[in-house]
Amino acid sequence: MEDLFLQIGSFNLPKNDFIGDLAIIMILAAIVTLAFFKIRQPLIIGYLFAGMLIGPLSPLWASFLTEEIGPSASGGFGILSDLQVLNVFAEIGVILLLFVIGIEFPIAKIKSIGKTAVGIASLELFLALGIIFFIATSIGFSFMDSIFFAAALSISSTAIIIKILEDMGKIKKESTVLILGILIVEDIIAVILIASLQSVALAGTVSYENVIIVSAIAAALIVGTLTIGARIIPRLVDRVANTEHREILLLSVLGLCFGYALLSNLIGLSVGIGAFLAGVLVAESRSSEVSKILTSPIKDMFVAIFFVSVGALMDISQIQNYIFIALAFIAISIIVKFGGVFLGGFIFKQGKKLILRSSLTLTPRGEFSIVIVKVGVDMGVVSSFLFPLIGIISIITAFITPFMIRAGDHILLKKEPEP
Repeated sequence: MEDLFLQIGSFNLPKNDFIGDLAIIMILAAIVTLAFFKIRQPLIIGYLFAGMLIGPLSPLWASFLTEEIGPSASGGFGILSDLQVLNVFAEIGVILLLFVIGIEFPIAKIKSIGKTAVGIASLELFLALGIIFFIATSIGFSFMDSIFFAAALSISSTAIIIKILEDMGKIKKESTVLILGILIVEDIIAVILIASLQSVALAGTVSYENVIIVSAIAAALIVGTLTIGARIIPRLVDRVANTEHREILLLSVLGLCFGYALLSNLIGLSVGIGAFLAGVLVAESRSSEVSKILTSPIKDMFVAIFFVSVGALMDISQIQNYIFIALAFIAISIIVKFGGVFLGGFIFKQGKKLILRSSLTLTPRGEFSIVIVKVGVDMGVVSSFLFPLIGIISIITAFITPFMIRAGDHILLKKEPEP
């Protein structure tokens, strides 16, 4: 008994224990979920905020954590320590999020906005890329800093936008179909941009061969999914569902989800694209609703881990150094995106209200923006200050997006309900 009391008395929170980190995240996520539900705010804001407070880069803990505990595995102080392992689970969160969202969008919906999404996404993204590059070079950024930074600011965050729309109950709205199409096209372009920027950094020229290869692979995967895959996979899912054994159905659709994500990753695309396409195939089956109900709780858990981990990786101690330039480029990117989407919508004859909602929703930057800048920093071709700068921009844009969407709705819904 005395030994037991000694063990209890000497108990310390394990600083390098994944189970300890996971427990902290899940407890905190539960508290944040309730708190933000009560104040009627999107849960994603709470997750990001919680991550910033407890992460190893948070300055909150540096003043009173002892030297005995020491810095965390990520080079800072904080309650969370093993972010490398958590990032694996965070990626699972993105895969499951896009898979479940894909179930909401059968092929007929995807085909209805295919050409429009490709046209609008390409126009607004490259318009933003060109204008931001010009402004960045004009204020003194180097060529490589400007091109990497412009590419990062041109890509909207699929994971953050989808979670915001889900929290706000807008995931089934008509405007969401176009938004999701634009995001998928942006993700494909982002993969091409990363390969092209690496080519520029190493060889000084763009590899057109890489651009053509990535584009062809993406087109083949999407076309193959919407034709051959749509004839085979939904039938197989229904056969599994006919066993009336939910555990088997759950394992089968999860296998499809991660199998498609793996295939997408192996051919050089993002895992999110593969997961979304897997969800689209499940949407074509008669058991799509049951599949969604079964996978949603698992998705909610890993999505919470994802967004808390994203918040934990944000270095908020750098905000005072870059806040003004961050706000300036946020304003520029919002205006340019807004104009690009409106121009694309006019060309493709989309309604003004639909285009307005789409342009306001594309505000946040996130996973691909951070990856693009990190690639440049790791290669040693861009300045290190771009990493905290893009992190701050990602935080602020994630926070303001729900309010921008609501402001747009407040104006548009005075006379006519949202479609």
